[in-house]
Amino acid sequence: MGSRRSRRPESATATASSKEIIINVSPREDRVAIVENGQLIELNIEREERVVGSIYKGKVVNVLPGMDAAFVEIGLEKNAFLYVGDILPGAEDEVEATEDEAAAADAPAPAPPRRNGRRPGIREVAKVGQQVLVQVVKAPRGTKGARVSTRISLPGRYLVLMPDTDHVGVSRKIEEEPERERLKELARQVKPQGMGLIVRTEAEGRNLEDMKADAEFLTRLWQTIQEKAKQANAPAVIHTELSLLFRTVRDSFVSDVNKLIVDSEPAYQKILELVDLISPRMRGRVELFRKRDPIFHRFGIDNEIERLLRPRIWLKSGGYLVIDESEALTTIDVNTGKFIGSTNLADTILRTNLEAATEVARQLRLRDIGGIIIIDFIDMDAKKDKDAVMNALKNELKRDRARTKVAHISPLGLVEMTRKRTGETILAQMTTHCPYCAGRGAILSPETVSVRCERELARVAADVDDEAFMVTLHPDVAYMFIGAGGDNVQRLEQTLHRAVFARSDEDLHREQYRIVPGDLQEMDRQLQRVKPRQVMELPVVKHPLTQAPRAAAWVDGYLVDLENGAPFIGERAKVRVRRMNRSFALGEVVLPAKVVDKSEPI
Repeated sequence: MGSRRSRRPESATATASSKEIIINVSPREDRVAIVENGQLIELNIEREERVVGSIYKGKVVNVLPGMDAAFVEIGLEKNAFLYVGDILPGAEDEVEATEDEAAAADAPAPAPPRRNGRRPGIREVAKVGQQVLVQVVKAPRGTKGARVSTRISLPGRYLVLMPDTDHVGVSRKIEEEPERERLKELARQVKPQGMGLIVRTEAEGRNLEDMKADAEFLTRLWQTIQEKAKQANAPAVIHTELSLLFRTVRDSFVSDVNKLIVDSEPAYQKILELVDLISPRMRGRVELFRKRDPIFHRFGIDNEIERLLRPRIWLKSGGYLVIDESEALTTIDVNTGKFIGSTNLADTILRTNLEAATEVARQLRLRDIGGIIIIDFIDMDAKKDKDAVMNALKNELKRDRARTKVAHISPLGLVEMTRKRTGETILAQMTTHCPYCAGRGAILSPETVSVRCERELARVAADVDDEAFMVTLHPDVAYMFIGAGGDNVQRLEQTLHRAVFARSDEDLHREQYRIVPGDLQEMDRQLQRVKPRQVMELPVVKHPLTQAPRAAAWVDGYLVDLENGAPFIGERAKVRVRRMNRSFALGEVVLPAKVVDKSEPI
């Protein structure tokens, strides 16, 4: 591969109170890392359109009195779940405006309306065939569809508009009572008639003009949504939640952030436009990353992501956490590990538990773990030690934008808590069920491995001058690396200004790949064993990125994209190559092999 220049990963900033947002933009996924004092504290990955927060016009397809809920077709793969309490504006559930703010606001929950002394059942408020405007509050997860609500909330920079409620609330994260009262009064002045507002944390210190502009923008947005909903036929998307880049600028690029660094010129220009609209004074803190190294590699974030995929997290003292995620709950076990202390056992246990409490809060936020969480701290005898650990955990959780609830520590040292879940965890996004262990564990998904291979190839290309690269991957990963119609590998060649030859090897583990640089002409001579118009007898397989009538075949690790192969999947067929590229060929099935004239040369 040639020699590598060793580089020391840069910390985001050397100052004692630094906070930076690092953004990696690529055609297949966007990644946002928030780094505080050189430590990764939050990671977001977006590969497809965001669902949570999006608004749909749906159709009720099933009503379940036993569950007091209905299933609503909104156009996603699985029908959405609509609980009766999410239909009624006076439901007993707490009003939720956004993932991070509304649950921490002082807005009261209105008393549920009753008919003849009782709350209406699902059959009284939802009928099969009924069309409803709903907002996704929880993304599809595993075998479950999305959870939706008819109570719409529209977040802005400083406010959250609640069209179906008539109150004003202020985020509890704004603690100074005079400031809370000031903001509440400003919100009352700009509140649209008959609607509600939640004042977000970022509004602290803002004036009437800022609040008015935000309220007017959200009101216009709601009017647009209503007009579009009237014209649409269910199921239909009415309003799509903003992209990860926009949400980052809106929700995370706040006054305590020193820098926002992005590695894409188009994204950089788009972010500047957004900042000019939302917070012009922050414009000078936006930077374009121009170095050759991948940005996450330069800042050491890729190494942090690697550690996220491991169940064991080492603490600085020598202790460690073991994090076990399952669909039902997440367990976190605290161990002293290599830490033996210096005074006595009780002190060693206390210091390990205190360090673990801080790290647990960070890992929950970083991995975006939600649902029920059980933390098994090391047993402590003294009440003051238990109180110290609980206080440390609660103080760290205050920094989390997601809603959390923590119970007391049990005599066994167990802490039960919940954290608001809105979608898949980072682990679920980046992994899939392992075919090597019958689903007992997880490995990286083919898409994740192919994206990693692209990044590794970019790093290698930055260090060597060779004009071509041979990349060998497991067949499942090779499909993703090459892309439908070769789109991915051709884009990669244009980006690197190098030739790329992709081949598959069934003997490779799905997480492994090989990158070998070399001479273009020599590599072309060795690898182009298939000739145009050549006819071969090959097994036809399904191509995961294309649909019928297309299928695929492999010849010595070389992909042949068959334009009419779907009817012959699972069979051996006679295949003719029509056009060739470095990593794949376009071809067609001539005749199934079982009726091939064996006298014809292949």
